[in-house]
Amino acid sequence: MADLTMTELKGVEDELGAEKLMILKYKNYAQMTADPTIRSLCEQIAAQHKNHYDTLMGNLS
Repeated sequence: MADLTMTELKGVEDELGAEKLMILKYKNYAQMTADPTIRSLCEQIAAQHKNHYDTLMGNLS
């Protein structure tokens, strides 16, 4: 991977933080609801954000 500028690294850092926050929020939403359909949807969305997070981290290696 090409070297990133400090501005680009800051952008990636911001995105990682946003993805991590979305993972936590949707996991929390899943725990808060009694509706199995909503719980499943929230868990799926959390998993998508985890995938985004992992992809960003993988690209930094």
